Amino acid sequence: MALTLMKGSEAIAEAAIRAGARFFFGYPITPQTEIPEYMSARMPEVGGCFLQAESEVAAINMVYGAASTGARVITSSSSPGISLKQEGISYCAGAQLPCVILNVMRGGPGLGNIQASQGDYFQGVKGGGNGDYHLLTYAPSSVQEAIDIMMFAFEKSEKYRIPVLFLADGIIAQMMEPVEMPEMVDYKVDPEKKPWATTGWKPGDAPEKRAVINSLYIDTEDLAVHNERLQKIYDEAKKNEQMWECYKTDDAEFVITAFGTVARIAKTAIDELREEGVKVGLFRPIAVWPFPYDALLETVKPERVKGILDVEVNEGQMLEDVKLAVNGLKNVDFFGYCGSQFPTTDEIKAKILAMKEGK
Repeated sequence: MALTLMKGSEAIAEAAIRAGARFFFGYPITPQTEIPEYMSARMPEVGGCFLQAESEVAAINMVYGAASTGARVITSSSSPGISLKQEGISYCAGAQLPCVILNVMRGGPGLGNIQASQGDYFQGVKGGGNGDYHLLTYAPSSVQEAIDIMMFAFEKSEKYRIPVLFLADGIIAQMMEPVEMPEMVDYKVDPEKKPWATTGWKPGDAPEKRAVINSLYIDTEDLAVHNERLQKIYDEAKKNEQMWECYKTDDAEFVITAFGTVARIAKTAIDELREEGVKVGLFRPIAVWPFPYDALLETVKPERVKGILDVEVNEGQMLEDVKLAVNGLKNVDFFGYCGSQFPTTDEIKAKILAMKEGK
């Protein structure tokens, strides 16, 4: 296995290219600027298109246009930039356009700071734009995992015709890790497999072959039918696309829930607590939408589990999903910070030990 030391942002960008992405539209914002910088040099080498748009609003609407042709398209930004893209993201969801959106989260609200955060969980899984829609949303905890997810992200997006969102805190993009890069995918748009795509209509073709991309339904009954169709797709994704990791939960008396980089800090705390004889485990959702409610409930259902600690770098946003999953069966405590201050291993250990003592 050949490993290469790469910065997260560049590795994720390269993975997108190897997964078949040939269009990138974006705008620079810390801490993800290295993604468009990398794409600006790499896309021309593979016959792709890089374009720095005049704004985030323009970039996401370019994604809408290119995705309409069936091409694999990607954009990236960071928290306030993703906020500016939300109208276009809702358009893509409404028009059922497959695409990949990278959110390298930074501290907020507002412009906040340029450090890592997890404050966009609600925006990602509850829908930041208007209307009833969902995005397939992944929260990688390492650069390698982000690469691995990228290699199937476009396939999932195309299967369900749902945009895919990466919720990656800024550390994922800025850290350097040894990674294994996958082989290049030879992807070409097949009009037969994507009859919805605007790949060209010629006189003499059947009328039904004329593809129309649209998210506007003036008639209320038409819009209701469209939404019912979307909800069926979302229900199918909920059944098939849940992803999670359990770490040392088989005999755990306390379970930590965390996602992204925070889960890695939690693992270190768990290993150290285990050395002290405290049985602790981790439940980490990899897909945060659809959230693995049933899997989490099964993990904490055993009689030996005495408590759950949710750890995040936000006010406790995933905490709501954790509590929904547990449904009052177990006590759920929260530890975290708003902004960009990350919990330490010692702080997590202290919180678990306090829970063990009933404090």
